[in-house]
Amino acid sequence: MNLLHNINQTMTTLIQTVQQSVVQIGNGRSGFGAGTIWHSDGLILTNAHVVQRRTPEVILADGRSFPSQLLAYDESLDLAALYIAAYQLPTIELGHSSQLRTGDWVVAVGHPWGVIGAASAGMVIAVGQPLEQNGYRGELVQLGIQLRPGHSGGPLVDGNGRLVGINTMISGPKVGLAVPVDIAKQFLQEKMGSAASAA
Repeated sequence: MNLLHNINQTMTTLIQTVQQSVVQIGNGRSGFGAGTIWHSDGLILTNAHVVQRRTPEVILADGRSFPSQLLAYDESLDLAALYIAAYQLPTIELGHSSQLRTGDWVVAVGHPWGVIGAASAGMVIAVGQPLEQNGYRGELVQLGIQLRPGHSGGPLVDGNGRLVGINTMISGPKVGLAVPVDIAKQFLQEKMGSAASAA
């Protein structure tokens, strides 16, 4: 019982910490997409399909709301970077998706069906190009997690609470896909320079 209690306490603390770095992004329809605070000085990473080249409203976990500026956008990677005029924001330690292995436990956080800051846990199925890519070209983290509308743009973290991916799409029953954090780093470096990618 003590072991289960300790595991529960550790996971609860991890998720509560991650939730502080997850934002709501107004997507122009009913409900919200998610975004992940990448840099404490207002840099937000999300999916391109959440933003759709707009400059949406961003709502922080503490309830504050900010207009955004679209800094970078890549539909082929399904990534977008936003800026809000907010500072000293909570961030998630960056991990390395290249170190993920089949069977690793991961947690996806977002706003599925409008449930704010919801967390879903599961295992990594594989990292690479999935057989069914839904038009996406490149590597994806394939998850034994049923992602739902509202998860998109939210963080995927490993068992140590490190950011290893950006939740992006569903691929069949109970299978989710996330953009690897290593690809997100490359996206930001190419679009905005090395300082942003290493934030």
